[in-house]
Amino acid sequence: MVLIKIRSKVYFKINTFEAVEVINDFLVQAISGTEWPMFILLIGGGLFLVIQSKMLPYRFFGHAIAITAGKYDDKDAKGDVSSLQALSAAVAATVGLGNISGVAIAIHDGGPGVVFWIWMTALIGMCIKFYSCSLAIMFRGHDSDGKLQGGPMFYITQGLGTKAKPLAVFFSIAGLFGFLGVFTANQFTETFMSVVQPNTTLFDLGDYNWKLTIGFLLAILSSFVIFGGLTKIAKVATAIVPFMVMVYLVAVIVVMVLNAPKVIPSLKLIISEAWNFKTVVTGGFWGLVIIGVRRAMFSNEAGLGSAPMYHGQSKNREPIREGLVAMLGPFIDTILVCTFTAVVIILSGAYLEDTNGIVMTLQAFRSTLYGVGDDLLMVIVTAFALSTLFTYSYYGVKSLSYLTNAKIGKLYNVYFVVMIVFAAIASLDLVKNLIDLSYALMVIPNMIAVLLLAPKVNAAAKDYFERLKKE
Repeated sequence: MVLIKIRSKVYFKINTFEAVEVINDFLVQAISGTEWPMFILLIGGGLFLVIQSKMLPYRFFGHAIAITAGKYDDKDAKGDVSSLQALSAAVAATVGLGNISGVAIAIHDGGPGVVFWIWMTALIGMCIKFYSCSLAIMFRGHDSDGKLQGGPMFYITQGLGTKAKPLAVFFSIAGLFGFLGVFTANQFTETFMSVVQPNTTLFDLGDYNWKLTIGFLLAILSSFVIFGGLTKIAKVATAIVPFMVMVYLVAVIVVMVLNAPKVIPSLKLIISEAWNFKTVVTGGFWGLVIIGVRRAMFSNEAGLGSAPMYHGQSKNREPIREGLVAMLGPFIDTILVCTFTAVVIILSGAYLEDTNGIVMTLQAFRSTLYGVGDDLLMVIVTAFALSTLFTYSYYGVKSLSYLTNAKIGKLYNVYFVVMIVFAAIASLDLVKNLIDLSYALMVIPNMIAVLLLAPKVNAAAKDYFERLKKE
């Protein structure tokens, strides 16, 4: 009887492992089929928008900062949060482990040169966010509870008409998977296992039970905030995000000051390797570029359609103002945070070691901050991870609400919390591939809508700046 039980358990474990391998192989194959559509829509479509806008978002960068600072706040405008809160919530979802471990994954997969293509995608992404988040205010709708809503689902159906609803449905279905906090939960767990677990002798749980415990704790902590709705999420994000970004930036600036002679060579290596046509990366030079595009999209979500969901809730009657606020997101989380992370990884030499993800970044900080860098990064990562989990769940709730109704949509939080536990014990490859595929699928309907509706944003921008001159 005992032997039967043991055998049945072993058989179950083997089948579970094989099932995970099959799922992962499927995801890899599916990702390869979405590479070029995603690349053409993001980079080709993004460059088209840059030309169409006559570089407007970049020319009014200072005006965007003034709006974010509250100079143009309209207290009587409809919405649930301020432009600053919307930006903080959106940045909280993007400035997270994607900027710390995502950059490390990019460098592991494509070498230092991939960072250059992350920069290029981010610069284009600023223009994409300007257009998509302007549309989020321009075409707002209501959910089944009558609450004001914004996002791709609404500007697709209202801007393009009911015939385009399949695009909105397709986006929302992909969002049910893409908006899971699995990558964050997975990489936070790896951070804990690398920094805290080896120094903890009080509990000898074993790696699997440690990961499971961390997953449950993350799920419980996240539940306290995400079940409180958008207003609570926005308040927490606004409190945490500016502080955690500053702490992280101070840490990396200290590293760069202490290693000043290595900073310029690191930047030169990024630029020179970006044009390595003989790279050994799968897919050659274009494979290198696509890795940069994917990781940049993961970092700042430009073109993905997530940020318009938050910005669509902003108390703002001026679509162009909200679009200008939103375009600051890619600049903050990619041009600033990702660059600093990449420089630290390269100057420390951590990228030459056989590590990946958050472990590579931890090694970089450990070796450059006299053995305490990984402990400091652990604190920073905790804040990043929690803020990202708090904000990401809201995207999934809106996706499910659109497919069903607002009442059922709230159940997404239960699914979200359960998947946090799963992600804690899953492999990095499985989690990364699931998110990469979901993101690529979401880009397709969102960018199609943004490109088709761009003339309406151009007309609104012309009207807005003409009125601004008269004020």
